[in-house]
Amino acid sequence: MPIRKEQLVNGEFYHIVKKGIEGREIFLDKEDHFRFINSLLVFNDKSPVPWQSRAFWHQRDPAALGLSYKQKNPLIEIHAFVLMKNHFHLLVRQLIENGIVEFMQKTGGYVWYFNKKYGRAGPLFQGRYKIKRIESEPQLKNNFVYIATNPVGIIEPEWKSWKVNNPQKAIQFLEDEYRWSSYWDCLGKHNFPAVTTQDFFLKLFGGEKGIKTEIDSWVSSKSSTKMNFVKFLE
Repeated sequence: MPIRKEQLVNGEFYHIVKKGIEGREIFLDKEDHFRFINSLLVFNDKSPVPWQSRAFWHQRDPAALGLSYKQKNPLIEIHAFVLMKNHFHLLVRQLIENGIVEFMQKTGGYVWYFNKKYGRAGPLFQGRYKIKRIESEPQLKNNFVYIATNPVGIIEPEWKSWKVNNPQKAIQFLEDEYRWSSYWDCLGKHNFPAVTTQDFFLKLFGGEKGIKTEIDSWVSSKSSTKMNFVKFLE
């Protein structure tokens, strides 16, 4: 496992990506998505995870879970996330020393669930997660938008090459069809509100309308071949 090159600093933003081993899918049905999003909530705590409560883990919808579960000592703030078929993205800010490392270690609990459910053994994720420190406000905005628009690739496979054939359809897909991210909550749609911290980016973009405008503009720009591609963690 590679040695981490930089110290993770409290109060700083980081973009995290973790992929399935050998590109395999890590979310196979709705139950898997709900389980992992529940995990984002409960693993973000210095306190022990309530493994012993079967009823707790059977609450499939984190919108309801957030009403009954409160973190005692959060490790990080999660500002944005998206679950894709074979990987996930997080945009987080570390709150306490070693908070990101401890949180990511706890996500190994999802592997236990997945292997038990599907009768498999061994690692589910590909090595160590990738992490990138955000060093400027423009970079922070770009990473937020990139995470929110990642699902566009499901219906527009060439979106990273600035080839979105139907931008309006892609925008509608993000707003009305793909719920496995934090984007709906940014628009004021009650989806998984307990998982993420919303206030910072609402202020940064000028509210829900500002976020929508930024996302719509980003997707629409992908139909142009004259834009310079910005490299992100992949």
